[in-house]
Parts: sequence; C-alpha cells; structure tokens
Amino acid sequence: MKFFRDLFQSSESIISTILGMAVVVILGVMIYSYVTGKQSGVNPDGGSTTKKEESTTLPTTHTVVSGETLWSIAEKYYNSGYNWVTISIANALQDPDFIEVDQKLALPKANPIRVGETSSTSTDKPSIEPKKYTIAAGDTLWDIAVKQYNDGYRWPEIAKANALANPNLIFAGDTIVLP
Repeated sequence: MKFFRDLFQSSESIISTILGMAVVVILGVMIYSYVTGKQSGVNPDGGSTTKKEESTTLPTTHTVVSGETLWSIAEKYYNSGYNWVTISIANALQDPDFIEVDQKLALPKANPIRVGETSSTSTDKPSIEPKKYTIAAGDTLWDIAVKQYNDGYRWPEIAKANALANPNLIFAGDTIVLP
C-alpha cells in the first residue's frame, strides 16, 4: 500500500508537470497561428480576407427571406455588412431592425464600406464656422449628433470640441459648439 502511495505522489508531480507543459505548448501554437494568420490574410475564424469577386451587375431590388437582416443583405450584395445603412436610407426605413419576409428592398449603387470608413451619405462636411446648439431637456450627445449630422457615432467629436470631462453629464439650457 505504501508503495502505491509513494508511486502515486511521485507520479502526480510528473503528471502535473507534463500537463502544464502541454497547456503551454498548445497556447503557444494558438498564439503563433493567430499571429501568422493575421499576416497571411486568414481570419482567426478560418475565413479568408481576400476580396470576393464583385458582380458586374447589382440587382436593383431584393426580396427579404426569413432570417435575413440588413447586415446579411449588405454582405451578400456589397461584400460589406456596413452598407446596411445605405440600404436603410435608400428604402427610408423607420426601424432598420424591423424588416418583413417578402418585403422588397431597393439596392442602390454604392461602393463597399470598409471598417474605419464612413458612408458618404451619413456625413456632412463641417462648416467653416462652428454652429452652436442649445441643449434641450432629455438630450444626449448621441441624440444631438443624430439631429445635427444624421450620424450618432459622431458624438465623440461634439464631446471633444466642447472639452467635456464627462460626456454623459450635459445640462438643459447649456450651449455647446458643434464642430
């Protein structure tokens, strides 16, 4: 009995060491694969980042089928899900999250939007002289950016232009500069 106990205790440390080394090797291989995959144009999820062949003719309409979203439709026709905004604007959708099966959507001609780019339809060129805006009760920087620029994601520009220490803390009646 003592023999088995001594054998188990000595082999326990060996087994622990071997398992620890296996975990380190596996993590090393995963990190190496991830890093080299990024450099060679392969996504970590196994997909390739090479561009798909763009079709020469884009259909003018699309009929929504079950399970589709504007993102998936934009990926299908523009090879970029970010073009969902383009489709939404072209169809004057009140709620882009709500599209119905068999609904016909117009597909405007547009260049694919890549990460980091902004849609030309959703940005206004800033005027030479900054505009001023008086904050109304219940306003947020997001709401102001949507009202003024039709793009809620421009709220950080407003916060930066006004040197706001806390962008969540704005007061009704205050006047801010719109860049």
